Amino acid sequence: MTEKDVFDLHKKEVYRTCYFMLQHGADAEDVCQEVFISVFRHDWRQVEYLKTWILRVAVNQCLNHLKKHSRDHAKRLRWQQGHMQASEKTVEAILADKESAMECAQLLERLPDKMRVVVSLRYLNEYSLSEIADIVGIPLGTVKSRLNKSLQLMRRMVEKHSVDSRQGGGTYGQGRTNLFSVFRR
Repeated sequence: MTEKDVFDLHKKEVYRTCYFMLQHGADAEDVCQEVFISVFRHDWRQVEYLKTWILRVAVNQCLNHLKKHSRDHAKRLRWQQGHMQASEKTVEAILADKESAMECAQLLERLPDKMRVVVSLRYLNEYSLSEIADIVGIPLGTVKSRLNKSLQLMRRMVEKHSVDSRQGGGTYGQGRTNLFSVFRR
């Protein structure tokens, strides 16, 4: 297998992981390139589980990027654009789904980086818990714990915002699609 074959086989998955973690297309492309440069500088042919190792490199590169560069909140909301298909939905349903996706993006961006990684790999990339443990390089119990804490934290944020909105605040929890159902799509 050549480097080109490895790149062609894994580029979409690496880019998608980077995009959901960084929530900015240009940054995701840059980090994706850095991932493959890093992979090809090492002895990748000796790695037993190549896909898992490459995704671990991608996650680590994204975490390093997030530590170095603090982006504006508006840029983190861009991940939802282009992911909603308007096949047979009404305009109202499409708008409600987009609003729910934006609310989920806002909740995701407020999570600590370690929790955001687990949530995005689980619900956006649809990896199993054991695959996430391998990719991130942490025990399975830690993955479960972070996922549970993340969902509880997001639930508390929704509940708090719902109480605030009754007092004249925002829009979470006002009869729209369940926020957590967006992760299941």
